[in-house]
Amino acid sequence: MLQRIAKIWSEKGQGIVEYALILAFVVAIAVVALKSDSGIGQKIQNLFDNTGTKIEQAGQNVGGTGGGSTPNQ
Repeated sequence: MLQRIAKIWSEKGQGIVEYALILAFVVAIAVVALKSDSGIGQKIQNLFDNTGTKIEQAGQNVGGTGGGSTPNQ
């Protein structure tokens, strides 16, 4: 019985390590892509900046102050 539990525990640990390695690889690729001179990082930064600006403008057009999550009444 203990051997069976040890085998299951070992397989779960192996799965966690594999997922961690995959995650680390994806993060490394993302960092390289964002820091490269290809312009991807700048395009993503511009996208976030434009989105933030549009959200602020939408809040002002509704009449909100931009500081709270509840609308003014």
